[in-house]
Amino acid sequence: MSDEAEPGFVRVRLDLSYDGKDFSGWAKQTSRRTVQGEIEDALRTVTRSAVTYDLTVAGRTDAGVHARGQVAHVDLPEAVWAEHEEKLLRRLSGRLPQDVRIWRAAPAPAGFNARFSALWRRYAYRVGDRPGGVDPLTRGHVLWHDRPLDVDAMNEAAAPMVGEHDFAAYCKKREGATTIRTLQKLSWVRDAESGVLTATVQADAFCHNMVRALIGAALFVGDGRRPASWPAEVLAAKVRDPGVHVVRPHGLTLEEVAYPADELLAARAVEARNVRTLPGAGCC
Repeated sequence: MSDEAEPGFVRVRLDLSYDGKDFSGWAKQTSRRTVQGEIEDALRTVTRSAVTYDLTVAGRTDAGVHARGQVAHVDLPEAVWAEHEEKLLRRLSGRLPQDVRIWRAAPAPAGFNARFSALWRRYAYRVGDRPGGVDPLTRGHVLWHDRPLDVDAMNEAAAPMVGEHDFAAYCKKREGATTIRTLQKLSWVRDAESGVLTATVQADAFCHNMVRALIGAALFVGDGRRPASWPAEVLAAKVRDPGVHVVRPHGLTLEEVAYPADELLAARAVEARNVRTLPGAGCC
């Protein structure tokens, strides 16, 4: 995966959003509807191309997860970009389904890689705990929890989780992939009017199921089934705990992806590819 477009191509940054309800995640699959598949099909159609131009995305969201501030890039032949640049957004809006929108398409700076150049990704997870349930108009984006939640206890539990840790206890392990991440923010607030609780979860990167597992642990603290010390104890064990519940995906939204200044993009991409170890960890 190069950090520069091949000669004769233009790297185009795409800023987009989607409702994940009817998608089987971001990554294209042969027999399932995905965000990547829809966008690549639309690009091929509106540019009248015989080939598919592959997308690289900042965060590969799971089935049912939404995105408000997703970022991707695609390398297009210079001639194709020159022909379609001015009308590309309008043409894509006419071809794409209503549950995915591209808001911006522009040449990316040198060294830009949507995935590896990112400094952090910020997610929000929304939960309602009112006895009557969730507002029908927001039910596709808010999880209903059937017990009252204590926001102060949830924030007390969240504080020790922030920082660089091995999140193996909260991740679905993938062969050859590290589970060391730097969690930059994890906090909860309750909206006074709606009663909805929103978790802000920000990290340099996330491993599979990490956000939803962190939320599941927090809910058990919030409703009193576990003490505030429990999530950090699970984290310290560094093994997947069957007591950690991975919550449903529809409450989760990718809100924002941040990138460094243009002159630092390439260096950030190199840094992000390095395999991390924790200080003091052995080599083997």
